[in-house]
Amino acid sequence: MLRFLAQKRGSLISLALAALLALAPAIAEARMGGGGSFGSRGSKTWSAPPSTRTAPGTASPFERSETARPSFNPSQPGFNRPAFGGSSFGRGLLGGLAGGLLGAGLFGLLTGNGFFGGIGGFMSIIGFLLQIALVVFLARMAFVWWQRRNAPAGVGPQGSTFGFTGGAPFGGGPTGGFGAGPMGFGGGAPQRPRATPIQIAAGDFNAFERLLGQSQAAYSREDVSALGQVATPEMVRHFDEELETNRRKGVVNRVTDVKLLQGDLSEAWREGSDEYASVAMRFSLNDVLEDRATGKPAPGSAGASEATEVWTFRRPAGAGPDAWKLSAIQQAA
Repeated sequence: MLRFLAQKRGSLISLALAALLALAPAIAEARMGGGGSFGSRGSKTWSAPPSTRTAPGTASPFERSETARPSFNPSQPGFNRPAFGGSSFGRGLLGGLAGGLLGAGLFGLLTGNGFFGGIGGFMSIIGFLLQIALVVFLARMAFVWWQRRNAPAGVGPQGSTFGFTGGAPFGGGPTGGFGAGPMGFGGGAPQRPRATPIQIAAGDFNAFERLLGQSQAAYSREDVSALGQVATPEMVRHFDEELETNRRKGVVNRVTDVKLLQGDLSEAWREGSDEYASVAMRFSLNDVLEDRATGKPAPGSAGASEATEVWTFRRPAGAGPDAWKLSAIQQAA
C-alpha cells in the first residue's frame, strides 16, 4: 500500500509539473491578445485555416468567439450517434480495464489472498496502462485529422505563393492565386453560408502589414477609440477586457518595434456582404509589462521576441484595402 501511495504521489507531482510547463507560455506572453486565440472568421470560425509556409502547423482553435458553434443534426446523413460508452476504442479500453480488475480479483481468490489481494498489485500498473492508452488515443486522433486534412475533396488550398522574397515580407506578386473549390476542414460538414474564393492584391497585403503595426500601437497606448478604427467591435471588446485587467493589476503593456518578418495568405473568401482574408504572419516586437506607478518592467515581461499568428481581416464586399479590419487572431502551432 505504501508503495502504491508513493507511486501515486509521484504521478501527481509529474502532473503538476506538466501543468506548470503548459502554463508557462501564457505567463510569458503579454502582448495584444495575451497569446490567445479569439474573434470570428464568419462561417469558417470553427474550421481551421489552411496551413502556410509561415505557419505550417494547425492554428489553435478559438478560445473565445461571439460566433455560435454550428449545431449538428442527428438525422443528417453521415452523422452517427455514438453508442453508450463512446467510441469502440473507449469501450474496448473500459472493457479491458474491467476485465483486468476482475481477473486480478479471481487470481487473488485462487491464491488464498482474497478477492482484493490480487487487485492491489494490479492497481500499481493502471497508471502505466492509462499512459499507453493516452498515447494510442492521441495517435489515433492525429491520424484521423491527417486523413481529413489530406482528403481529395472538401479541403482548401495550402496557402498562396505570397512568401518572404527579398524586400517585402509578403512577396512581389500583384494578385494572390487563391484557387477555386470548396473550403473547410473535410467533407460531410453541416450546411454553412456559401463561401466564394476571392483574389487578394498587393495593396491588401500592404494594408495587413499596416494594421499589424497600428493595432499594436493603439493597444500599447490603451487607446480603445483607435482600436475601433482597425478592429471589429468584437475584437475591440476583447482588447478592452484585457486592458481593464492590466489596469486592475497595476501594469501597462508596452508593445514597440513591431516588424513583419514573413507573411503569406492562408485563404480569402466572400460570404454574404462581407469579405474575409486569413493571413499567417511572423513578426518581431518588444513586449514589456511595466508597473504603472514606477514604469519599471514587471515580472512576466517577454522583452524582445518573435511571434507567429494567423490574423483574419474582414471588410465590406467590394471595398478597397483601407476597409480591412482585424476580425480574429489565432496562435500558430
